[in-house]
Amino acid sequence: MAAVRTVLGDVAAASLGRVDYHEHLFQVSPLLPGDELDDEAASGAEAASLKASGFLTMVDATPFGLGRNPEAVARISAATGLGVIATTGLHREAHYGDDHPMQVWDVERLTALFTADITNGMPADDADIFVSPEVATARAANGRVRAGMLKAGVGYWRISTFERVTLEAVAAAHRATGAPVMVHLEFCTAAHEVLDLLVSCGVASDRVVLAHADRDPDPGLHLSLTQRGAYLGYDGFARPRTRSDAELLTLTAAVVDGGGGDRVLLGGDVARATRYVSYGGMPGLAYLGERYLPRLRSLIGDAATDRMLEANPARLLPLRP
Repeated sequence: MAAVRTVLGDVAAASLGRVDYHEHLFQVSPLLPGDELDDEAASGAEAASLKASGFLTMVDATPFGLGRNPEAVARISAATGLGVIATTGLHREAHYGDDHPMQVWDVERLTALFTADITNGMPADDADIFVSPEVATARAANGRVRAGMLKAGVGYWRISTFERVTLEAVAAAHRATGAPVMVHLEFCTAAHEVLDLLVSCGVASDRVVLAHADRDPDPGLHLSLTQRGAYLGYDGFARPRTRSDAELLTLTAAVVDGGGGDRVLLGGDVARATRYVSYGGMPGLAYLGERYLPRLRSLIGDAATDRMLEANPARLLPLRP
């Protein structure tokens, strides 16, 4: 049977338990100055709180070049017992900037990097790739902390050249490894356009999760995406400045009623130091399990909720070459 690739090795999909499909244990971005996740002890404590709230597995959605720390993530996973699926790929262009070295990498070079991260292992420090690719590759193979998911991102109603190259490289790495694909969307814009591009590059829509789909709580749009087979990432909880939990509960119930419940994944995407209890912020990674899920269960029932937490991610996350 196809296996899920975690930072501690491959595991059976049936062993994942409840999955938080989108979090970050480490993240450093010029878009989030002062909100860096870069403390192993604090991130480990936050991971422990996620596990205590009822989750057995999470996806760490930090891709290449944004402060991911695969060796520390592996240590946190081993210490807490929380399974972690690491990510390779690139985020949307705004996280890197015009002068980032990745701006000149072509599809072939990115494909080789993403594929190696999944098959051989990720470099301990992504910056090593720019100093000495050979040393970085050797260290990665020695450590064998491998990624299990591919990621790309696009802007608001825009797919830049940088983002298109990334999507094409992610598609090529997917064809080589069978790893699932996550795409960051800005307010769920360009969702169908992203699927069209990926399908044209050989990625079936049912191997893709569209992150932040719930930023546009339009059940009709969401059902049209699930009808293509795509998974929807709902991860906007505890953000009342954009969408309230009440709105997201209503959206989820409408999508379930419309037959799309087997294509929804749940996550927190808390993603910032000021939102992590262990870094001195709030509400923390436990919010989803402790405060949102009880409300969701009371609205749509245990069976539909558990499907989003267990059956749906177990279907998406295995590597299927």
